Amino acid sequence: MSTVRKNSNHKKIVNLTITAMLTAIIVAMAFTPIGFLRIGPLELTLIMIPVIVGAVTQGIATGAFLGAVFGIVSFIQCFTGSALGAILVSESIPKTFIVCFIPRILTGFLCSLIFRLCAKRDKKQSWSYLVAGISGSLLNTVLFLGFLALLFMNFTFTPEQAATLGGLDTVLNTVIAIAAGINAPIELLVCAILGTAIGKGVAVATRKLR
Repeated sequence: MSTVRKNSNHKKIVNLTITAMLTAIIVAMAFTPIGFLRIGPLELTLIMIPVIVGAVTQGIATGAFLGAVFGIVSFIQCFTGSALGAILVSESIPKTFIVCFIPRILTGFLCSLIFRLCAKRDKKQSWSYLVAGISGSLLNTVLFLGFLALLFMNFTFTPEQAATLGGLDTVLNTVIAIAAGINAPIELLVCAILGTAIGKGVAVATRKLR
């Protein structure tokens, strides 16, 4: 076997190993308190961090794949504890799946694409990771809320459902409340900082392993 082929196979093994590890992290975070960190009244979704890390270190295909994994576990949670998810499922399972799944694939794909475009200009890689971290968190929020509003625009909650969500009576009001809440900017900051730091670290380690 030629040296070039050996190096190619080695790179594939490294990439698959890292992708598998990030996939396992997403699943573990989704079904433990780590993924949805609750601090007082705040609930921060941190599952986007391994998606961002995979998107910037492993490429567009891996970013989309990890986004899909995030979307699948997010959909599963609609049946296992998410108050809003359970309400959406009761209205339409197919629409709920789209809201959970498609935005996350697009987020992983676009985050990786944005990083690639930035990296071409950022030769020293001083700011491209930060931009990717910010865009990953922001895209996740914007796309999720956008699909939620688009597909469930006319859905009005029952009094019992509204009580579960703290008095919010429609999907539109829910979208506005999430967008205007303090959770979104804090989540953006956390994902940007951790996504940047971990992404850089994994990128350096990956280059050494390859």
